[in-house]
Amino acid sequence: MDKGTLAATSSSSSASSSHTGNVDPPPEIAWTDAYHRLFHRWKSLRESSQWPPIPISISKVNQFDAARLDVEMSAMLKEQLVKVFSLLKPGFLFQYEAELDAFLEFLIWRFSIWVDKPTPGNALMNLRYRDERRATSVGQEVRTGLEGTGLSVSQKLWYCIGSVGGQYIWARLQSFSAFRRWGDSEQRPLARRIWVLIQRIEGIYKAAALSNLLLFLYSGRYRTLIERILKARLVYGSPNMNRAVSFEYMNRQLVWNEFSEMLLLLLPLLNSSSIKKFLLPFSKDKSSGSSSNESECPICHANPTIAFVALPCQHRYCYYCLRTRCTSVSSYRCSRCNEPVVAIQRHGSTETKTPSFS
Repeated sequence: MDKGTLAATSSSSSASSSHTGNVDPPPEIAWTDAYHRLFHRWKSLRESSQWPPIPISISKVNQFDAARLDVEMSAMLKEQLVKVFSLLKPGFLFQYEAELDAFLEFLIWRFSIWVDKPTPGNALMNLRYRDERRATSVGQEVRTGLEGTGLSVSQKLWYCIGSVGGQYIWARLQSFSAFRRWGDSEQRPLARRIWVLIQRIEGIYKAAALSNLLLFLYSGRYRTLIERILKARLVYGSPNMNRAVSFEYMNRQLVWNEFSEMLLLLLPLLNSSSIKKFLLPFSKDKSSGSSSNESECPICHANPTIAFVALPCQHRYCYYCLRTRCTSVSSYRCSRCNEPVVAIQRHGSTETKTPSFS
């Protein structure tokens, strides 16, 4: 290419640049600013999108066991609290039983649900409450589907009002209406109407509880009506914890129950005289029978009205006591010395009678 051509090209390019204007190159950080601007927009769009929650299945047996364990814990606390007032007059706590139950339920709620901790039963079954209204959507942070915030302050308060306050008010209302005999009052129609209203409300509540139970058995969500109303769902606290059940206490209890039932079955069939004869060599005080009052009948422990003696040991008995024992037992042995009774004789007489064992 010659110099003339280069000059023409440079002149044409300068003419075109002067025609379009001077264009400055973009700054070096322009791509960084564009990245941050577009990344925030993409993140906001991702968070605003509605994703379906991960389907999780919580064991229904765990939830029922947790409720039962909470009831047992409340019963244990109540038993210990009753022992504190055992020295007071009898029946003192009976009239305040509803207040006592409400107080114990409030203590369990205060130190568990109110401070975002599981109840004793839920802790043993690896369960916790989750606010289902604000359940975590599927995203990068969600790995198990069990994530989610706990109950809000309003949910905790309404849970206390419904479970603790509602049960207390209903128990007091029923006891008061039964004490006032609103159901039998014919002269006061208002009391009768209130009683009918109470019975209808109770029937409606039981029907709703039954429906909720059927739904719970089908879906495994919301064990009680209060949980369904508040959208408080029980989920696993740790996804890696298995349900460990110890059968040691159950096995021990079954063994003792079977042993006690066997004793109740066998004890009436055992012969008391044979047991005494077997245990006599192991007795520490073998002369305890001879040291007792010889003038009393060893069977009824009373002074013999018609005194008879057993032969050959010469121990005194009531006639009817000795006669019935000899008749009922084929080889009756003396209750004092464990010697076999071969005959009976009236005290102070020489006439001997051979007892009939038939």
